[in-house]
Amino acid sequence: MSQNRKTNSKRKQVAVVVGATSKWQSNGRNTLLAHGRILDDSGLAVGARWGVGGAVAQKFAQEGFFVVLTTRNEGNASALAKAIGEQGSECMIVELDLVSQESISAAFATIRREAGDPDVLVYNAGYLEGRELPPEKELLEHIPVEMFDTAQHISSRGPFLVAKEVLPAMRRKGQGSFFFSNNSSSLRGRKRMTGQSLYYPRVMMRTLAQVLTEEYSEHGVHVANVVIDGLIDSPGTRELPMAQKRPDIVMNPVKIAEAFYYLHTQDRSCWTHELQLTPFPAKPSF
Repeated sequence: MSQNRKTNSKRKQVAVVVGATSKWQSNGRNTLLAHGRILDDSGLAVGARWGVGGAVAQKFAQEGFFVVLTTRNEGNASALAKAIGEQGSECMIVELDLVSQESISAAFATIRREAGDPDVLVYNAGYLEGRELPPEKELLEHIPVEMFDTAQHISSRGPFLVAKEVLPAMRRKGQGSFFFSNNSSSLRGRKRMTGQSLYYPRVMMRTLAQVLTEEYSEHGVHVANVVIDGLIDSPGTRELPMAQKRPDIVMNPVKIAEAFYYLHTQDRSCWTHELQLTPFPAKPSF
């Protein structure tokens, strides 16, 4: 058991964040790809250092939940776990690789054993496959099959397997929340432009959320597909030229986390299957 592996000894409600850190954190994969170096995040509010996943984890922990942080490598979430502990809350880190069914099964066996059945699950897994392709390889014919497979694992097959792990217990209890963190590419297929991830498999994630709403609402399970349509504040995104030029379009992950918590605690209607979050429009310059 690692130093960050704690058990839910007080039997608190359990919130699992799949993809609890951000690829745009100070040493994240996208940060290194875009900026070529690790960034100093000491000047950034703790709520925004790990993007939406970190903000959601902190919000539910602050509200008294025992939070499970899942990530491919434990080191990715160690700073977040430390921050949650310093805030007086409790969490544990569980390694989970969404490309592997065996890893998913093992991770949730650990979660059930050491934390308990999840009361809330936020599926926030992201990926950057496609971003490194040069301009001359924008078309689908140039997309390696392995790249497509990874995108499908994380955006479609992964949430399907995670749902199979957590929904039976929620159905038996007659309550629970299963939320998807999604983006605008889930609303319609668009050409992948240079520097963008292979995001059109996200449409399948949205469809899965709709199917689960149809199947599990009658059993008391609340499913929501949350479309986050904007640039999310984090160490890596804050340094992008777009964010520097238009800070008004940068979305606060703490506010997004509050929306997830609201969906679980205040709007428990299982008819709510989709929520679109967008940045406020810029104020007129005249």
